[in-house]
Amino acid sequence: MEDDAALVTAGAQGIGLACSAALIDAGMHVLMIDRDGKAGREAVKTLGERAHFIKGDVADEQLIAQAAKQAAQLGRGLRSIVSNAGFMIRKPVARLTLKQWNQVLATNLTPAFLLAKYAAPLIRTSGAMVLIASSRSVQSEPDTESYSATKGGLVALSHALSVSLGPKLRVNCVSPGWIDTSEWQRSDKRKAPKLSKEDHAQHPVGRVGRPDDVAALVKFLLSDEAGFITGGHYLVDGGMTRKMIYVE
Repeated sequence: MEDDAALVTAGAQGIGLACSAALIDAGMHVLMIDRDGKAGREAVKTLGERAHFIKGDVADEQLIAQAAKQAAQLGRGLRSIVSNAGFMIRKPVARLTLKQWNQVLATNLTPAFLLAKYAAPLIRTSGAMVLIASSRSVQSEPDTESYSATKGGLVALSHALSVSLGPKLRVNCVSPGWIDTSEWQRSDKRKAPKLSKEDHAQHPVGRVGRPDDVAALVKFLLSDEAGFITGGHYLVDGGMTRKMIYVE
C-alpha cells in the first residue's frame, strides 16, 4: 500500500478519521472528503503531508467526480476507496417526510454508487473498496427506517459491486455496532467518553467499540493480505448482535 492513494468520505472525524489515520500509517496518501472544513484542516495538520482534504457534500455528484480525479493524481495513483458518510433522522415513519427520506438516502447510500461510478474506473491496476454500513442493517430500533434501509442497501450494493467490478476491484462491507467517537471529533467538539459499566457489559467482549476497531478491519480488507476476500459483510460490534437480551 506504500505510496498508493485512498479516497475516504467523511474522512475527517469519527470512524472516517480513524480509517484515514490507519491508511496513512500504512504509507498511503489519503484524500478525505468532509463537509466540515475545520475538521478537515485539523485532520490534515495532525496526519501530516500524506493527508489531503476537499470540503464538500458527498451527495454532490460533481464533487465526487472531482475528488476521484484528484485522488488519482496522488502518489502512485488511486488504489483504495472507503465510503463512510452517513447520518440518521430518527422519526416515526408516519411523520417522516419524503424529503427527509431522500436526504438520508442521498448521504448514506447514493455516494457509494457515485464512488463506484467515478472513482472505481480510476483505480490504477487493481484495488479495493469498503462500504461502511451499520449493525442496523441486521437489527433495528424504533423509528430508524430511513437509516436502516440505507445501511441494508449498502450491504446489498457491496456484493453487487463485487461481482460487477471484479476482478480489478474487490468490494466488501463493514457494519460497525456501538462505536464511541467522542474523542475522534474536531478539537472544539472533542470530549471524554461518558460510558457506564452497563454500556460496556452489553457487549460480549466487555466494552463499547472505538473507531480504530473499525479502521483495523478496513485497513486489512484494503490490503493485499485480503486479496481473496470480496463480496463479504463483516460486523464489528463486540458480539452485541449475537447476544440475546430479555427484559427481566
